[in-house]
Amino acid sequence: MAHKASQTLRGTGVALVTPFNKDYSVDFDALKKLVNFQIDNGINYLVILGTTGEVPTVTKAEKDAIIDCIKETNNKRLPLVLGIGGNDTMGLVDTLKNQNFDGLSAVLSVSPYYNKPNQNGIIAHYQLLADASKLPIILYNVPGRTGSNISAEATLKLAEHPNILGTKEASGNFLQCMEIIKHRPADFAVISGDDAFTLTLIAIGMDGVISVMGQAYPKKFTSMVNHALNGEIEAARKLHYDLLDAMNLIFADGSPGGIKVLLEAQNICQNIVRMPLHNVNEGVKQQLLKTLGNA
Repeated sequence: MAHKASQTLRGTGVALVTPFNKDYSVDFDALKKLVNFQIDNGINYLVILGTTGEVPTVTKAEKDAIIDCIKETNNKRLPLVLGIGGNDTMGLVDTLKNQNFDGLSAVLSVSPYYNKPNQNGIIAHYQLLADASKLPIILYNVPGRTGSNISAEATLKLAEHPNILGTKEASGNFLQCMEIIKHRPADFAVISGDDAFTLTLIAIGMDGVISVMGQAYPKKFTSMVNHALNGEIEAARKLHYDLLDAMNLIFADGSPGGIKVLLEAQNICQNIVRMPLHNVNEGVKQQLLKTLGNA
């Protein structure tokens, strides 16, 4: 039985950055250029307003304008996933009930951060979101940012909900990932949230990746993912190692500062982030720029 992921979320998704002007306003011209760059180079779907989009420092009015800009530029060419996450469950329920989902395919929702709920709390949180949402929910497990892990048992319990489409796994715990893959329902997508682990995770059964790296090297990264999904491991491995230095360096001194270095070098957007984020240090920047000729 095919996974739901094979219909909309199989392959390479990209967690888009939010480009800024020098005055820190949103650069909508650069955003249009970024979206077209992804579509023209084979990306399978786009993720709007995730962590990489610096969503904690983007206002509600800016979020609405960003969504509208991406929908208009995309023009229904690729599926769009919207990031809606937080640590106030009932506030998120209200947001989901009132969000305009026209032109969108799914919601990516990070596990509640800072509060550090137990597993029963995480399960109840997502069940309420899934009940409230008009679109399917993708869980997002990233313990390095949230301070808590969604266990394999909790993920599999949530996979039973008819409005939970899959999970983006960025735990780095391969045993946990394998438990989820082994026991998941046939229509539940398991998606890598770690660029450097993507080849390995597809080899053990994941459906693809939601990538930061892919937006700087969309053609090469997508080719690597497609080779891996087709079982062409040798071809995928070569591309993986071509990209490995850059995949590590974009996170070496904070994200999305790293990926914006590569995007600026390709005249996609400026290397500007909003505080409390800061540009990567000069050493990392120079190492990143060296990868442009190699990756």
